[in-house]
Formats: sequence, C-alpha cells, structure tokens
Amino acid sequence: MLTNNPFEAVTKALLNGAGKLSSDDAQGAAKEMMDSLRAWGDLVQTQAQAAQVASMEAAEEFKSVRDPMAAVEAFKTNTQKMLALTATHLQEAMALSIDQFNAGVDLLQERHPAPDAFAPVAHGMKKAASALESGVLAALNTGIEATGAKPASKKSRAR
Repeated sequence: MLTNNPFEAVTKALLNGAGKLSSDDAQGAAKEMMDSLRAWGDLVQTQAQAAQVASMEAAEEFKSVRDPMAAVEAFKTNTQKMLALTATHLQEAMALSIDQFNAGVDLLQERHPAPDAFAPVAHGMKKAASALESGVLAALNTGIEATGAKPASKKSRAR
C-alpha cells in the first residue's frame, strides 16, 4: 500500500511502467548506461595520463634547478601549467556532463506521452544547462586569466 509521501508519484510511475518494459527497452537502457560509463572512464583515463605526464615534466624540470630564484620560477611555471590543465579537465567533464544531460532530455522527450507538448520544457532544460555551462566556463577562464596561466588547448565539440 502506497502512502502519501514525496516518492509516491515516482513509485507509481515505476510500477505502472514496469509492465510495459520489454527486453529490447531494457537492453537499450543498459547499452545507454554502459556507453555513458565508458565515456566517463575514457575521460578519466586520458585526464589521469595527462596529469601524470605534466607531473613527470615538472619533476624533470626541478632536477636541474640549483638557484633558489630559478626554483621559485619553475614552481610558478609548473603551477600555472597544472592550473591550466585542471581547467581543461573541468571543461571536458562539464562538456561530457552537458552532452549526457541533453541526451537524457532528448530521451525523456522521445518517451513522453505528448512529445510535442514537452518540447518547450525540453528546450528550457537544455537552455538552462547551456547557461550553467557558460557560467562555469566563464568562471574557469577568469580564474586562469587571474593566475597568468596560458589556457591549455580547448577541444571543440558539436552541439
């Protein structure tokens, strides 16, 4: 017996939709989930490799430093490189998050009982996500500019 709580609507929707779920739908959902996890795994792996390379380069630079002022400059330069790399990694993670959010909104609209009626809501959701992304990217760029670091190369992505 369901009680009146915040999760009641979700529970009802899940219970009502459970009978309509086919094995093809389940396999499609599982494939989407696995593709999403694979994308995150690939991103984490490439970012970890880039961070490892940057750390090794920094360690190599410090091996030859003998002068204290040169050490300070090397530290400053490597800190700026790491900040730029971190900003790039955050941009990549944000891009993947927004892409997956938009794909989820598209799927929600596709499966909505009245897709045309849901279209303005979907558009609003995507617009809000885009505004969030723009705000985060602006904050990252401002932070990078404030440190004097040179931004790492940005990957462009299609929307």
